[in-house]
Amino acid sequence: MDLNVAATVKVMPTGTDVDYKSIQKGIEDIVKKYGKVHSIEIKPLAFGLKSIEAVFLLNDGQGGIEEIEAAVSKLKGVGSIETLDVNRL
Repeated sequence: MDLNVAATVKVMPTGTDVDYKSIQKGIEDIVKKYGKVHSIEIKPLAFGLKSIEAVFLLNDGQGGIEEIEAAVSKLKGVGSIETLDVNRL
């Protein structure tokens, strides 16, 4: 599989009491179907709230960003997901 696109997404939780590691594992499992995870970082925002920022490597011919967003948004504890950046490698 030729991975020629890097997509950066930001995942916001439903609150401060979510299992971030569980969400991270769910993201990794979902992305495996379309490409691979380059990096995942849990970043503090404010008042105990954190976001998860992830970079995926995908194949532009196969797509996958919309499918990943839809699947991640259904994970327990995920409030929203936003694509921040998409670049060809």
